Amino acid sequence: MSIKVKCPTCGRECEYSDKNPYRPFCCERCRLIDLGAWAEGKYSIKDKPMEGDDDLDISADALATGKLAAHKADLEK
Repeated sequence: MSIKVKCPTCGRECEYSDKNPYRPFCCERCRLIDLGAWAEGKYSIKDKPMEGDDDLDISADALATGKLAAHKADLEK
């Protein structure tokens, strides 16, 4: 007996087993649509900011050089 689930993309009922290489999606098209939505930022996983993240300098210069540094105000303390 196979398990039937609804495709997360189109809602069509599909088999959730080794016979379906795209599970839980019904087909490759639906799988790629979902992947594209993740790539476009339509989905996100909420998380608490890590401690100290707000102390980093992520200005354009810091990103261009690959060097992250503490904010100048923090250095003066």
